[in-house]
Amino acid sequence: MKNRPSQALVIKSEISADFPDLGELAALRAWYEGVSSREAVERYLGEQRAKDESSRGVIRRIRQKLISFARSRHQADLVELLDHPDSKKANLSRKVFQAIDYLRNSVVPEPLVTDDIGKWLPERTCRSLQAHGIRTLADLTVRVPRRRMWWAGIDGLGATGAKRIEAFFAQYPQLTERAHALIAVPTNSDIVPWEVLRVPEDVDGSYGVFRAPRKTCSLNADNDYQAVNAWLSLHETPSTLRAYRKEAERLILWAALERGVAMSSLTAEDAVAYRAFMRRPASRWIGPSLSRTSPEWRPFNGPLCARSVAYALSVLGAMYRWLMEQGYVLTNPFAGIKVRGAARTTAMEIQHVFSDGEWALIRTIADGLEWSYGWTAPAAQRLRFILDFAYATGLRISELVEVSLRSVHVDDRDDHWLSLVGKGSKPGKVALPPLARSALQRYLVQRGLPTTPNMWIPSTKLIGSMGLENQSGISATRLWVVMKRFFETAAGEVGQENPALAEKLRKATPHWMRHTHATHALARGAELTSVRDNLRHASISTTSIYLHGDDVKRAKQMGSAFLVRD
Repeated sequence: MKNRPSQALVIKSEISADFPDLGELAALRAWYEGVSSREAVERYLGEQRAKDESSRGVIRRIRQKLISFARSRHQADLVELLDHPDSKKANLSRKVFQAIDYLRNSVVPEPLVTDDIGKWLPERTCRSLQAHGIRTLADLTVRVPRRRMWWAGIDGLGATGAKRIEAFFAQYPQLTERAHALIAVPTNSDIVPWEVLRVPEDVDGSYGVFRAPRKTCSLNADNDYQAVNAWLSLHETPSTLRAYRKEAERLILWAALERGVAMSSLTAEDAVAYRAFMRRPASRWIGPSLSRTSPEWRPFNGPLCARSVAYALSVLGAMYRWLMEQGYVLTNPFAGIKVRGAARTTAMEIQHVFSDGEWALIRTIADGLEWSYGWTAPAAQRLRFILDFAYATGLRISELVEVSLRSVHVDDRDDHWLSLVGKGSKPGKVALPPLARSALQRYLVQRGLPTTPNMWIPSTKLIGSMGLENQSGISATRLWVVMKRFFETAAGEVGQENPALAEKLRKATPHWMRHTHATHALARGAELTSVRDNLRHASISTTSIYLHGDDVKRAKQMGSAFLVRD
């Protein structure tokens, strides 16, 4: 029986895996929506199929192309999702569409020294290495450069397997460079990012004070770093993963370098000290925003405000709770720790709202984008739809890019609604006022799509892409870029006459539309509970921050009440 080829070589061959084109994706989406394979292929691919190739074969080939692409991106969970029986397509369609959107923007992965060797090397080779305590690429890169026959004494490896490993490292020389750095600087004084962090054994949590009994732990983690990695792996959203990694990274570094203990040895007193540290980190922990590969990288850009400290503590508390649930640690040192001033309403919400006059000026500028500012007509039309629809509904940016025509419905009282899945995967519905409905109808006409609901293709995204496939949507990142470009354009237009508004526009983000929606709705007489339900806030106290006082009215009334004495 032949040995399985090196995973590194397999990966190299699959880097060129093609992503399905727009026609193939459209056919696949139709098939998932319940259209027969024959109708889906004839509608979107026409003569593109190979001679004598069945429609089922075409759909199968498109799915295999996606699976190969996911495998080339090291997305084993997506490979498993996409490789499902045909009978389960209806139940998995939503998850598959999300996976396709994720893969569309994914990049070929680069190995990190902290990666498990099983991610990059053949299974048989991994078993031999793991038997000798080599579990990560960091362990391997430190060993390989030390001597010529580094593999001697590793049972089951041999010269052939060693050459494959060396070829893998030759393909990724940065791994060896990082290994040399680790060997050259074996102290615990370096403040380095998570990817290259190697915590000394005496503070890595292998024997943490509050470690639970090993036999009752459901994790295979030997130390805190591995346990936290297991927790991080639960989160697939890139932004969430980055945010949570930042908090875990800061804590493990601080525990080792400032307190000289493992994360799993931290006490409640340590947690209180860390709360104070985040408000006033030492200078060696602070630096400008730089690439994580820069030697000048630092985990803090400056002291954290009360709200940021509260957020960090909530993330760390959640992390410890999960580690307790898995039987890794016995206590949560961050339980019950509060942050003074974190719950106070600040002026931020007021500053992140456009007044009626500012909003009218912004829409006037948007109306002339293609005539005065060089935007293409489709781009300008899409931007105006985004402005009006976001302003009228108060949707989050993540919700704006996900909603499709299937989300729109009319109830028995002829009221229009938008059904969606919001923050925290919670289902909800949002009222569609006349402004939102008219903006949608106008935008559908501009896209050449029908405005009659029974003629809609349900999967058509409300915000269209600029590509050939008019029914596909855009990513949240792309929407953010488009909106920021418009705000910059508007800032340049009003800069001379209204520098304060120009500065405000340069700071604006798409989320300001949600703040503006809530503030204007309340100011025009909408009830607080109605706005709360439309924003899908858990507490009415959250919505009440948009009840801004009218400073002009207040000043006038108080002036009338307390006149100068005669």
